[in-house]
Amino acid sequence: MQNFLSSIIPVTSRVCLSLVCLFIFFSCARKEPETLRILTAGIRHESNTFNPVLTTTKDFVIKRGSAVLEDEEWAEYLQNEGIEVIPTMHADAGPYGVVARDTYESLRSEIISKIRQAGKIDGIYLDMHGALHVEGYPDAQLDLIQSIRKELGDGVLICGSFDLHGNMSSEFVQSLNLLTAYRTAPHVDGPQTRLRAVKLLVNALRNQWKPVVAHVNVPILIPGEKGITAVEPLKSLYGHLPDIAMQEGLLDASIFVGMPWTDVPRAGMSIQVVAQDKSYLTTAQNELRRLATQLWDKRQMLQFDVPTDNIRGAVETALKSEESTVFITDSGDNTTAGAAGDNTLVLEYLISQGVRNAIVAGIVDPEAVRYCDEVGVGNEVSITIGGKIDTVFGKSLEIRGIVKMVSSYDSLTRRKPAVVELDGIDLVLLTDRRSFISPQDFEEVGLNPLDYKIVVVKLGYLFQGLRDIAPMAIMALTPGFANQAIEGLPYQHVNRPIYPLDEDMQWDFTIIY
Repeated sequence: MQNFLSSIIPVTSRVCLSLVCLFIFFSCARKEPETLRILTAGIRHESNTFNPVLTTTKDFVIKRGSAVLEDEEWAEYLQNEGIEVIPTMHADAGPYGVVARDTYESLRSEIISKIRQAGKIDGIYLDMHGALHVEGYPDAQLDLIQSIRKELGDGVLICGSFDLHGNMSSEFVQSLNLLTAYRTAPHVDGPQTRLRAVKLLVNALRNQWKPVVAHVNVPILIPGEKGITAVEPLKSLYGHLPDIAMQEGLLDASIFVGMPWTDVPRAGMSIQVVAQDKSYLTTAQNELRRLATQLWDKRQMLQFDVPTDNIRGAVETALKSEESTVFITDSGDNTTAGAAGDNTLVLEYLISQGVRNAIVAGIVDPEAVRYCDEVGVGNEVSITIGGKIDTVFGKSLEIRGIVKMVSSYDSLTRRKPAVVELDGIDLVLLTDRRSFISPQDFEEVGLNPLDYKIVVVKLGYLFQGLRDIAPMAIMALTPGFANQAIEGLPYQHVNRPIYPLDEDMQWDFTIIY
């Protein structure tokens, strides 16, 4: 047969036939998909516009390159999925005053520069907080994503993970393809949220979806202490979010409680539902309408979940309590909401009333810590503390006591706390705006909070680690940059009307900012 074909088909024709067969073979062979390339970046900050002290570069912990990926579940997931991760720069600063313009612009420029050097990018994961505010910028978050879009266009999918205390503008959300937010307050699901974000992004890229986000700003402005997710009405609303995400054509749903101490038009609650593509946008909007209506109808149920009082009432209640330990939160000076952390009013009252067996953790005063270090453990100090950052609501206080402990400086955390005993009151002095949110924070200064009758911390609500051990908690409604009585704050930029500043206002879903 071969001799027969050879005799009737010219050599050149046989060569052409062979090439055609080879082409068909390789065309039909299974083509390996290209490796996905995902770039990561982030600027995390919760900005308190009532605090006049700017947040600058020195306040940020900045990670670059491979350091971004260390000990991160989301990074491990991407690497295990065979995805090429392009880490640029992640900057994270604790809550404080507005971010300085030059600081933000430097961080933004570095991110954009890395994007330009990255080559082909399939998707971007942004690790954000959501309440970033920068001096001179109406919406720095929008500016950041617009700067990214200017480099890459609309074809690259961008997914962001956020703290549920973010303030989200519609323009910013529309510039994203996907987003997801924490579902717990106090927060216990940060790592899970970031992992969920990158899984959403990978899923969308692999399925070649073009996700869209349905968004609405709900005109409710509350402190986070009235937005606890473990109590109603938010318990049920947040509990339903995973079910919404399981519906056909939907990918995720988020509820933002917002940040009330950032005086910007976008401040307040908002809701987002992510659709797989535009064909499911109506489904997303229907779920959005239902969530927003339920939230609005239950707005009066958004209340504190612990007893509240002024300083005097909180201390008197604690002293009369049969509980072995009572935690009092100095809520106006809440450092996790961007307050100064150096208000002395609660300490001054404890001293004036001769209260013993108490701890105040802590007051920010680097100069006082240095002086305690110079004097040495076991020696007496007479110093003036506090009132150096918050000069609006706070004042300095002269104290006399014995230096009980001075920690060595930790270059990683930038901490060097000291403990001074003031005739029955242990005072923790801090070099930084550190928040005592867990038993481990007390252990680091050699103290056990349950050894004291009264424990004062500069928080609003107790974080979960302290909630788990606190026999009783009282929120002291103290003055400060994180004042819980937001109805009395001098708002100038928040969109009005908004509940409860305008308590009798009417709203329905057809009114969208």
